[in-house]
Amino acid sequence: MESTCTTANRRLFLKVSIAGGLAAAGSARLSGVVSAAEEDRAKSPTRVALTSGNDRAANTFEGLKAFQHEIAQAIGNRRVVIKPNNVAIDIQLAATHVDCLEGILEFLKSIGKLDGTVIAESAAPGATLEGFANYGYPRLAAKYGVTLLDLDQQPHELLQVIDEKDFRPHPVRMSRLLLDPNSFLISAARLKTHDLVVATLSLKNIIFGAPIKDPGFGFGKQGKPGAQSDKRIAHGGGIHGINYNLFALAERLHPHLAVIDGYEGMEGYGPTRGTAVEHRVCVVSPDWLAADRVAVELMGIDFAKVGYLNYSAQAGLGEGDLKKIEIVGEPLARHIKPYKLAPNIDQQLIWMKPPQQS
Repeated sequence: MESTCTTANRRLFLKVSIAGGLAAAGSARLSGVVSAAEEDRAKSPTRVALTSGNDRAANTFEGLKAFQHEIAQAIGNRRVVIKPNNVAIDIQLAATHVDCLEGILEFLKSIGKLDGTVIAESAAPGATLEGFANYGYPRLAAKYGVTLLDLDQQPHELLQVIDEKDFRPHPVRMSRLLLDPNSFLISAARLKTHDLVVATLSLKNIIFGAPIKDPGFGFGKQGKPGAQSDKRIAHGGGIHGINYNLFALAERLHPHLAVIDGYEGMEGYGPTRGTAVEHRVCVVSPDWLAADRVAVELMGIDFAKVGYLNYSAQAGLGEGDLKKIEIVGEPLARHIKPYKLAPNIDQQLIWMKPPQQS
């Protein structure tokens, strides 16, 4: 028997697993998770808070307040880890705003869960702590007595992802802090379009913040020779690979609480090269998939076009059916604002068709 898959077999596997949105996450362990999640949702409707106003921090705080008892119970004795979305260290529109973080910290203070909280990130290129300084995080951390962490300097574990070019497992260094069951993960994301997966929201913020990079990694002259980033590996080598990896990693790496700041969103060539959209909204939910689903709707994006979220919905990792989501606060229809998608949207949608067999 051959020890490796043929090219045709790899592509056939991709055809079955990616198109169906199952594969590795369809294991018995995931089946148990799905069943439990479905039972919980059957007992009560999934709720998502939608707030709007001219104060970003207040929008965030009010959205969280809708779930204060549920959040306090879920945190318990776990350490709160707030994960901002700093895909760039010097482009404010691409990064989590300090006022959104202040709304989260003020809320945690109000429910007595601020002690031990950390704000942790591994920025895509560049020094994470430099980005924190650029965006005013140190002042906020000092005000609330929380810690700023560079995940690139923290312990890691190895997880496996696929690359669609060879369909072999590839090891990725992932933040141990984000994988720790004793961490309560808050994804402080923002509404942004994306040039590979249509939209980037709460789940993607956690998963692609988890792969770490070597010190000095950057692009062009700013980068240190030989420095590597495992984020590139996690992207899976193409449109099929990135959507599949986001879905497959979601079982272990997902927010326990989604906060999606849409005070000022990004449209067009996101996640870093897009343009601003004044939206003045915020989305909050303990169900990250429901939060991402509502966020997609707010952006006027057809949910059927977002591969990794569709896979997650098919596998029951959260509530993806808008009809089964109760919107708390502002009416959803009142705040829908169509975002321009990235110019390469047609290429992004190849995930909807299985890879061609040779």
